[in-house]
Amino acid sequence: MAMVARPASKADLSQLSITQLKGVGDQFAQKLYKLGIVTIQDLLFHLPLRYIDRTRITPISAIIPNTPVVIEGEIRTNQVMHGKRYSLLCRIQDASGAIAIRFFHFSNAQKQALAPGTRIRCFGEARRGSSGLELYHPEYRRIDPQQPMPLEATLTPIYPTSEGLTQHRWRSLMAQAIKFLKRGALQELLPNDILRDLNQVTLETALDYLHHPPPAAKLDVLKDGNHPFQQRLAFEELLAHQLSLLKLRHQIQQKNGARLNYIPELENLFLGNLQFSLTAAQQRVYAEIKDDLSQAFPMLRLVQGDVGSGKTVVAALTALQAVANKKQAAIMAPTEILSEQHYLNFSAWCEPLGISVGWLTSKVKGKKRNTVLSEIENGSTQIVIGTHSLLQNDVNFCDLALVIIDEQHRFGVHQRLALRTKGKQGDSYPHQLIMTATPIPRTLAMSAYADLDCSIIDELPPGRKPVATIAVGNEKRPQIIERVKHACTAGKQAYWVCTLIEESEALQCQAAEATAEELKVALPTVNIGLIHGRMKAKEKTAVMECFKAAKLDLLVATTVIEVGVDVPNASLMIIENPERLGLAQLHQLRGRVGRGAIESFCALLYNPPLSQQSRERLNVMRETNDGFIIAEKDLELRGPGEVLGTRQTGEMVFRIANLQRNATLLPQTKKAAQILLKHYPQLVDPIITRWLSHNAQYAHV
Repeated sequence: MAMVARPASKADLSQLSITQLKGVGDQFAQKLYKLGIVTIQDLLFHLPLRYIDRTRITPISAIIPNTPVVIEGEIRTNQVMHGKRYSLLCRIQDASGAIAIRFFHFSNAQKQALAPGTRIRCFGEARRGSSGLELYHPEYRRIDPQQPMPLEATLTPIYPTSEGLTQHRWRSLMAQAIKFLKRGALQELLPNDILRDLNQVTLETALDYLHHPPPAAKLDVLKDGNHPFQQRLAFEELLAHQLSLLKLRHQIQQKNGARLNYIPELENLFLGNLQFSLTAAQQRVYAEIKDDLSQAFPMLRLVQGDVGSGKTVVAALTALQAVANKKQAAIMAPTEILSEQHYLNFSAWCEPLGISVGWLTSKVKGKKRNTVLSEIENGSTQIVIGTHSLLQNDVNFCDLALVIIDEQHRFGVHQRLALRTKGKQGDSYPHQLIMTATPIPRTLAMSAYADLDCSIIDELPPGRKPVATIAVGNEKRPQIIERVKHACTAGKQAYWVCTLIEESEALQCQAAEATAEELKVALPTVNIGLIHGRMKAKEKTAVMECFKAAKLDLLVATTVIEVGVDVPNASLMIIENPERLGLAQLHQLRGRVGRGAIESFCALLYNPPLSQQSRERLNVMRETNDGFIIAEKDLELRGPGEVLGTRQTGEMVFRIANLQRNATLLPQTKKAAQILLKHYPQLVDPIITRWLSHNAQYAHV
C-alpha cells in the first residue's frame, strides 16, 4: 500500500509557531491562542464561517434587497442629513440606475473624499431606507477611471473572530499561511489507497480551496458545510477521534483482566427466585457478557436498552459471576435516588442468596461510612453500589473485578475509567459494563463509544403495553386533575412531575411543594406524597416505600424520578412544562409508567404558545414509544452536545466536524481507522496529535 507523506526535512506547519507570520508579535499571538490557534496548521484549520461574492459587479438596477453586492459608479450628490440621526448621504449612479449610500459615522475628510464626480466601488447589503434602497456603511474604494481596478479572483472568506481581530487581518494572515501550505509544508497523513478508495482529496487541496473558493463555487453547499472539501477535513478529524478511542481500547485490552469463569449455581438460584423469565434479548446480551468475562483481558461493553427493558437484571446477573469467582463488583449511578433504587433491588435479589450488598453515597456519613468503607476494604461487602462517592480516595476495594456504570451519558470517559483504577491489582484491571436507558443514535455511538463493544436489549418484557400520550394546554389543567382523581379512586397510582426552566434545584423543589399543596386542596380524598432532590435520603426512601406499597395514590416530584423508579401499579404520568425538557428526558419520565400489564397514560401539560421545536418534540412523544426513534429525533432537534450530555461532549470538542451533519462519513472513518491500525500504525499518533493535541481527554490513558 503506497503512502503519501511529505519529506520530514521541510518545515512542519504543526510545529511552526504562529509568531513566524509577519505582523504577529507576542501580544497579537495571545489573542490567537485564546481561539486555540498556536501553530500555522491551527490557523489553516480556522475555516471561514461563510463567503461573500466580490468577483462580479452588479448593475444598480439589478440589486436585490438584503443581498450583498459589489457596485461601481459615480457620486452625483453628497450631502449631510440632519434628520433623527446625523448622516452623510451620497447618491451613486451607473449606466443602469442610481442608489444611495449612507454613513452615520464619518469625518469631514471622508466627506471631501466622496465629492461629486468621484468614481467608487462599494461592497455592502442594500436595505430599504428613507430614500429608497440604501447601502449603510459599505466598504468602498475610490477608482481611477484611467487605471481599472481588478475584481477579486475568488470568493471572499468571512472568518469566525473575536474582539480586535478584523476580517482584513484574518485574510492577511491566511494569505501568508497559504504560501507555507503551497510549499508542501503540511504533511499528508492519509495513505494514497485510503484517499483513493474513499474518494478523498489531499488535505492541502481541500484547505487551499476552502480559504479561496473559485467564483463558480456553490455558496449554499459551502454554507451548509456539505462541500466535499469541507467533508475531507471533517473526515480526518472524525478519524482522529475514532483512532483515539480505538487506541484507548487497545491499550486497555493489552492489560490483564480477572478471568471470571462461568459458575452457574448462584445464577440458577437467582433466576429461580425471580417472579418472571428473562426475555430472549436479555438472554442474548447476558451470553455476550459471559463470553467477555471469561477472557483474560478486561471487558469493555456498552449495553443499551429502552426504558423498562430489564438492564438492571442483566447487571445483577453479571455481578453474580464476579461474586461466584470470589471477587467484588461495583455499580456506579449518577444520582442518589437511582443508586438507592439499585441498592434496594440488588439487596432484595442477592441477600437471600447470602450475598452482602453495600451502599455508599455522600449521604452516608460518620460511623456508618467508616463501617461501609471497612467492609468494602476487607471484602465482606461483595457488591458495592454508589454514586461518584465510589471514586473518592478513601474507598479501597479488596478484590474488585467488575465495574458497572449506569446511565453512562452522565459521566465522561475519564470518570468511567477512574473507577477501573480502583480495581487495579498489579497489571490486572477489572471488567467494565456500561449501561444506558437513554438509547444513543447509531451515529453517536459509532463516534463517542468506539472504544466499547455494544449490545442492545431490543425487546420489552411480555405484557407491556405502549403508554398512550397526549399533549394538552395548561387551560385544561382542571380536566387533568379530574382525570387523576378518577384514576386514584379506581385504585391506580399516578405521578405529577414539576419542571422549571431555571437550573436551580431550590426553585424546582419550591415548585413541587407548591403544586403538592394545590393538589391536596383540589383532591382532598387522594393520598398525596412529595419527593424532591433536597430531601434527606431517609425521607426520600420513606416516601418511595409508601408509594410502592400503595399507601400513596399520587406522587408529586421533580425530575429526580427520571430514572430507576419502578412501581408497576403507577399508570398515569402528568408532566408539567414538558416544553422545557429534551426528548430523552421526557421519554425517561414517561417510562416510570407502563411497567406493568395495566394500560397507562401520559399527559404533557404545556404552557402555550409553543415554539416550533417544542411542538415537534411533543408530537414525537405522542407518536412513538420507541426510544431509538426518539433518540434519532432528539439528535436532529438538539444536536450531539445535548444528546450525549455535557460531560461527555465537553471532552469531544470538534474543530470542524459535526456529528449530525457528517454522520454519513462515520462508516468510512471506521473502515479507515481499521486499515491504519493494521497497515500504517506509524501514522496513528500523528493523526491523533494533529486534531486532538489540545484535548485533555487524550493526554493519557
